[in-house]
Amino acid sequence: MAVPKRKMSRSNTRSRRSQWKARPVQLVACPNRACKQPKPQHVACPSCGQYGGRQVVEPA
Repeated sequence: MAVPKRKMSRSNTRSRRSQWKARPVQLVACPNRACKQPKPQHVACPSCGQYGGRQVVEPA
């Protein structure tokens, strides 16, 4: 297993960790013509229950 030869400096560690950003969830309109509610990407619509043009979940 690879082991670092030297301790990573504090500035290098912090600059690497600066990329760990939390982003808000991006919402898109549901592709169902009757619904069009905002939903997270790549997730079944919570209001109509469709994903990819198919009914996958019972609507809430």
